[in-house]
Amino acid sequence: MFHRRSIAPLAPSQLRTLGARSGWLLDSPNVLRVGFGGAAETLPLPRGVSDTDSARHQLAQLELTGDDGPSGSGIVAMGSLPFNRDAPSRLDVPRFVITQSAHGSWITSATDDDWRHYVDDEAFALQEVQMTRSVTYRPSPEEYAHHVAAAVELLRRKEIDKVVLARAIVGTVEHAIDCGAVAQRLRVREPSCTIYGLPTTDDRRYVGASPELLVRRQGGDVTCHPLAGTIAIPADVDPEDYHAWLLGSAKNLHEHGVLVDDIVTTLGRYYDDILAASTPSIVTLRTVAHLGTWIRGHHNDVESAPDALELLNLLHPTAAVGGLPRVPAYELLQRLERFDRGHYAGPVGWIDQNGDGEFWIGIRGVLVDGADFEAWAGAGIVSESDPIAEREETRDKLASVLSSVLLDRI
Repeated sequence: MFHRRSIAPLAPSQLRTLGARSGWLLDSPNVLRVGFGGAAETLPLPRGVSDTDSARHQLAQLELTGDDGPSGSGIVAMGSLPFNRDAPSRLDVPRFVITQSAHGSWITSATDDDWRHYVDDEAFALQEVQMTRSVTYRPSPEEYAHHVAAAVELLRRKEIDKVVLARAIVGTVEHAIDCGAVAQRLRVREPSCTIYGLPTTDDRRYVGASPELLVRRQGGDVTCHPLAGTIAIPADVDPEDYHAWLLGSAKNLHEHGVLVDDIVTTLGRYYDDILAASTPSIVTLRTVAHLGTWIRGHHNDVESAPDALELLNLLHPTAAVGGLPRVPAYELLQRLERFDRGHYAGPVGWIDQNGDGEFWIGIRGVLVDGADFEAWAGAGIVSESDPIAEREETRDKLASVLSSVLLDRI
């Protein structure tokens, strides 16, 4: 049995450190949600996001008592899922979950054990960024550009509309990486992003700052905020000219448009009303800017509206991280990338007993195992893409991600 009660607000930095280091952290600009104390329940997804019935049933069977609270403040399952939608994965229901926003703070507990010592005993995140001891690119920058060129040839023959090709960097630093310190730096550097720090199915931790809301479900309402189309923003410059270029770039508008159209079409099969902005807006991060479009839908019958896991099954992977048409694009990226993405570009988020939930795309993050790290970045490839420009885009994205871990530039 779980019990929810209202509590006085706690220091966000302390909660953020606790969740990122050893628990579950999802820190959006509006709500800080932290799980800790280990998993009270594990919800297996033996065949990925298409196999959620048992997890949904198991979550619904859990009993909640205590104070009333908003959506997502009671029993929630949290997790980071792999990019491969069919890969075995899981969601965890933490023993303790604190949900904190401008509307109040709540703790939901699976036991009567004292939860305060978990927060009070958490050491401050003081670790600075470190120098690298070793670094390897997978594939090499030259190989990646070659793969982009090969994809462009297929795109020009109209075999597919878009494919997202990614590359990784793996390396080692001198000391074990403090994920709490990484999360704190990311919160300062990327105030508009959702900061996440979660365990993975391969016993690492994934910590990052996602700018992209894959899907939010609240009752009969659904919201998505897909991003596609990117430009690097140099330091100490007025970004307005770069924003104007991005809004006028035919290549980036095409890349963004096919993504938005696909999501609108998919949701339109299940929702009574779908509304998407007619033109994209600029989403500015610390070193890059993206094109983004808000998409909202409403279902007149809340009881039959898809829940958050059903929406994951419908949408993941979107064209923002996979491609279109989905199956041939996925087969192409598997052939060209040659390395398993693991949790990169998979969903990170939560779902509660009502089916409400939020999932972001797990990008701009670092997979951590002691002093070892792995980071990924991808670029959307369309027929107008330039291999060198796409390679440089992924370099800029990798540099932005790893600046929260590394002292030296990659």
